[in-house]
Amino acid sequence: MADEHDSSALSAALAELGRDVEAVRRALDDRASADEVERLARVVADLADMVTPPAATAENAVASWLRMPVETDTALALLGELVDWLGTVYLRYADAARSLPECWLWHPDIVEELLWLHQAWAEAYGESGSVRAAGDWHDRHRPGVVRRIGEYAKACSLENHLPDRAADTPAVPVVEAAEPIALWWADARSDRAPAPTDEQMVEAAAVARRARTGGSR
Repeated sequence: MADEHDSSALSAALAELGRDVEAVRRALDDRASADEVERLARVVADLADMVTPPAATAENAVASWLRMPVETDTALALLGELVDWLGTVYLRYADAARSLPECWLWHPDIVEELLWLHQAWAEAYGESGSVRAAGDWHDRHRPGVVRRIGEYAKACSLENHLPDRAADTPAVPVVEAAEPIALWWADARSDRAPAPTDEQMVEAAAVARRARTGGSR
């Protein structure tokens, strides 16, 4: 929400600046060259393009591993392209090579991070890429993914994914509370929230215990 608010505020400021440029154009006809005023107008237009993202289309939609359709061909294609990119680009950075665990394919969160980073790289270096986008990839995107991957799978290894060690797929805790919470928020949010039930307290304790031990039970 904060990013949307900041973008709206910046867009409004740019619109105001655009009106000021037009006023300068009219007021300085006799004092400034047409080229100077036109250059300033182009700067404003470029800034507006930077804060107004292009509309999403099927061609530029971001692929997600976590919400990917159940399609074998799509999964194979995505991983094939990703593996190739990891070898030619990502692992050329020493910090990335150090932090990527050998069991990365068994961690959907890591695959998701790498997948969007690959797409960001392709966009930055593609036909419509720019030095600014490439710099942003190097300065913010890549270091952020490297850091998070190091946190996702600290000291993990292939042995941890053997049947007797592998954890169950995470489940959303206390989902039974979703309906009463939704009704409370919609109709009576000024009142106290519904109290957790005894069953939900037991389930929450079990979830916390699994998180502490790293086990599946």
